[in-house]
Amino acid sequence: MFPNRLINGYHAFLDGRLPKERSRYEALAEVGQSPEIMIIGCCDSRVSPEVIFDAGPGEMFVARNVANLVPPCEQDSVSYHGTSAAIEFAVQALKVKHIVVLGHAQCGGVRALAQNSVPLSPGDFIGKWISQIAHVADRVGPPADGDMTRHLRRLELAVVEYSLDSLMTFPVVRERVERGELTLHGAYFGVATGMLLVRNPETGEFKPCLPEDIVPSTA
Repeated sequence: MFPNRLINGYHAFLDGRLPKERSRYEALAEVGQSPEIMIIGCCDSRVSPEVIFDAGPGEMFVARNVANLVPPCEQDSVSYHGTSAAIEFAVQALKVKHIVVLGHAQCGGVRALAQNSVPLSPGDFIGKWISQIAHVADRVGPPADGDMTRHLRRLELAVVEYSLDSLMTFPVVRERVERGELTLHGAYFGVATGMLLVRNPETGEFKPCLPEDIVPSTA
């Protein structure tokens, strides 16, 4: 049986949000999507980009995977590349102007790497996926003074940096960035606090996004 939670949620959508945004849905169906922002986030159910950024339908192109990872570009590989395909479509077809890598606190994928967790299945799909950032963990080093919470946060932020670096290995991304047509951003969401940290591109530091940072609308 289809989950009751989804049925109830859909009925609430029919009664509430759909009537308010029907014209937007009709326009999106007629002319297609044209979001200016792509979000690359984690699968974690607590970190929904549409909720965090209060986005409506058609406003953001979202790709989610375990630990918000962007693998380096591998043009000659015969493997399947879901994230790479999403990046290609966002950059080449949608012509997005911004790509945001959204990391978060309490990331299970990052924790699995840091703690060398036992595989969840014989295929160890998570372990194989996460292995691409083993060198990132090596660079971060062991927990300082045994503080695992602080260590995981450092590693989670380093993973955002890794994904930003990997984005620049895609020729189509690099070309548009160098032409000033595309900007890459790093961000980090605190699940317990709701605090959003945004990466300063000049210093690499992650700083809180505060109310005073809001740019007034000129409309």
